[in-house]
Amino acid sequence: MTTAAVIPSPRLPSPSHTEASESVGVARFPDFPPRDDMMNPRYLHDPGHQPALRRHLGNPDTTIVLGEVPIAWDVAGTRAGVRVPDLLVAFGVRHARILDQQGYSIREQGKAPDFVLEIASDTTARRDETVKWADYAAFGVGEYWLFDPDWGQRYATGLSGWTLVEGRYEPVPIRRHAREQHYGYSAALGLYLCWEYGQLRWYDPATQSYLLTYDEQQDGRIAERDARLSEQGRRIAAEVQADLERDARIAAEAEAQRLRDEIARLRGDAG
Repeated sequence: MTTAAVIPSPRLPSPSHTEASESVGVARFPDFPPRDDMMNPRYLHDPGHQPALRRHLGNPDTTIVLGEVPIAWDVAGTRAGVRVPDLLVAFGVRHARILDQQGYSIREQGKAPDFVLEIASDTTARRDETVKWADYAAFGVGEYWLFDPDWGQRYATGLSGWTLVEGRYEPVPIRRHAREQHYGYSAALGLYLCWEYGQLRWYDPATQSYLLTYDEQQDGRIAERDARLSEQGRRIAAEVQADLERDARIAAEAEAQRLRDEIARLRGDAG
């Protein structure tokens, strides 16, 4: 989907902390059932993308990186007007309030999320490209991205993104590095989103490296551990060899001294 849209948005007040607390209090968003497929676990949770992004972006008190968090203009008594993206990133927000309310109130935060990502599934793909696309634009979400691991089987393409410019969603250029490598730049995150061999990756142009997946971090730790163990093993082996050489030297010296003593004894007996 590449059609741009201009969608009117309600004018948001800028409530103070006190005003927000008085108007919203501790009201919570309604509960939503978890997704009934394995797309989020396979492509978001198992690789460890959320903690990797959270560590990379920093500022945990005012930056959120959360999955399946309801978004609405305000705390809703019903599910109407609420969207639950697979991944949400927002800067300069009241993290604790989001956790307390189990959702993201645009009115209370005074701003929409900066970034939203949806992972394709058979049950949600059509809404992701139409209704949700329009709703996120209306909310004022700065960037909206879609990822389809089976390139074009559920979405129009495997990777697509839009950025909000004066109320209009404009497509982010998606570039191809190789047949199985496509990427687009998220100005909101300062990272490239990459579709690589059916997997979602994040590339940091500042360090020219990928954010590590959980398995890569573990592999790195294992490699470091093995390197430490190898170094320790080499050190122990060297110490053992040094001990053996010392013991051999002591034994040789003792044997030489025994022979000298024996020769001296024999000479004494002969005299």
